[in-house]
Amino acid sequence: MPFQRACGTLLHITSLPSRGGIGDLGPEAYRFVDFLAASRQRLWQVLPIGPVGTGNSPYSATSAFAGNPLLISLERLAERGWIAPSRLKALPQGRGNIDYGRVQQCKLPMIQEAASKFLDTADPVSRKRFEEFRWLNGWWLEDYALFEVLRLQHDQKSWMEWEPELRGRNPTALERVRAENERELMIARAVQFFFFEQWRSLHQYCAARAIKLIGDVAIFVQLDSADVWTHPEIFQLDPDLKPIRVSGVPPDFFSETGQRWGNPLYRWDVLKQRGYEWWIQRMRWALQECDIIRLDHFRGFEAYWEIPATEETAVHGRWVKGPDEDLFHALRGALGDLPFIAEDLGTITPEVERLRRAFQLPGMRILQFGFANPGAHIYLPHRFEQNTVVYTGTHDNDTTVGWWQSGATDEEKQRAERYLQLNDEGIHWALIRAALTSVADLCIIPMQDWLGLDGECRMNVPSRPHDNWAWRMKSGSADSELIRKIAELVEVCDRDLPATAGSATAEHGNREAAEQFAA
Repeated sequence: MPFQRACGTLLHITSLPSRGGIGDLGPEAYRFVDFLAASRQRLWQVLPIGPVGTGNSPYSATSAFAGNPLLISLERLAERGWIAPSRLKALPQGRGNIDYGRVQQCKLPMIQEAASKFLDTADPVSRKRFEEFRWLNGWWLEDYALFEVLRLQHDQKSWMEWEPELRGRNPTALERVRAENERELMIARAVQFFFFEQWRSLHQYCAARAIKLIGDVAIFVQLDSADVWTHPEIFQLDPDLKPIRVSGVPPDFFSETGQRWGNPLYRWDVLKQRGYEWWIQRMRWALQECDIIRLDHFRGFEAYWEIPATEETAVHGRWVKGPDEDLFHALRGALGDLPFIAEDLGTITPEVERLRRAFQLPGMRILQFGFANPGAHIYLPHRFEQNTVVYTGTHDNDTTVGWWQSGATDEEKQRAERYLQLNDEGIHWALIRAALTSVADLCIIPMQDWLGLDGECRMNVPSRPHDNWAWRMKSGSADSELIRKIAELVEVCDRDLPATAGSATAEHGNREAAEQFAA
């Protein structure tokens, strides 16, 4: 669906300069919303918020529905009385990049400690909210809590390595686990309650300031996830619950062997017979947590690259027809308007383009891609249409300064200099201005580019299995001068909501935020 012209920032929650060694849903998240409001931005794009799995990647979550416990703010829990403020002194105090091992070792036990205290001492009002949360979300929460308890008992080993009766979800075996681990299950439920209480509070704070959250849904789910363990019948698994075929992309200019992602593929025929119920639940849930959803690997809904699970690379795969329009008709019938963004990067066929246009979904354009050769000019503003989301780069790109310093070829630099008429503000501001002044309805700038940071601050290198997802911004780096500069650009580029469209609360919040940063 077309969106109102606006500007926003791409910054994952983990990248906030919060206490405890990792960004979270505490005070720094609210301060960042104030920064957005003061600079007249209307969008905050985050990465998937599920519990991270392989390589700490938010795109390899252990659940399509649960929240990442590491994002829970212990400061907010202390305010509620679920943990003593003095306990926070044990948190990592470093403000640098994330050390996931240390954060998990220090923070998770404290969150579980808070959950235990909550279960023992919660007042009637809090207890009622918790019971309502359990009742409303039991359709995913119960299986996820059981999955987490079993993972803990098996030293975080994949469910594929559990005992046969647990791997195959034998009802008697599962009932025994529930009976023997009721306290642990209650703690797992309470941790999820903490996460979604804090997430929805932040979401409401955004809404009061006329800022929309853009979430991210990966098309595939991880094999070692509660979803595959709970619903093996909707995935291409053999009788031993091992993958038959897995996901990836074919060989291309960047990789002679393609990319073998390894996610189990869906049984779309089974999903169709069930009215796409699981996908409807997934997207309804996503739209409860965010206002707009980016659909990662959108082309996979039209056709996906199928790789035999026995193959070590993606070379010997094939294209297989996906659910195409049938799925999106089902989603629209169940959910109404589809406020989705189609991640349509890479080689896109006319069939994929037809699917995107059939549901009026905006595609993505990355300015860094536009200078590679004349064939890449579709990523430059003169080729845009209005129903588009423009980025300088994404979480998978180098920062714009990093790209300019070490990624762009001499030919790309020459083309960029001719196109952008560079000045002493730097390449990042040249691309930012090109994005903001374009006709694209939505413009999203990574926080690293607003700050002019180099490649040391890159979020992810797709071909690198380790040392990703760790960057965090420094506290106070979004100063009043940056806010003023962004706000002036947003205004002159017509990317701010008209005053009549925002609520009085939003206008008051914007003034408050601007005064705070100007002080």
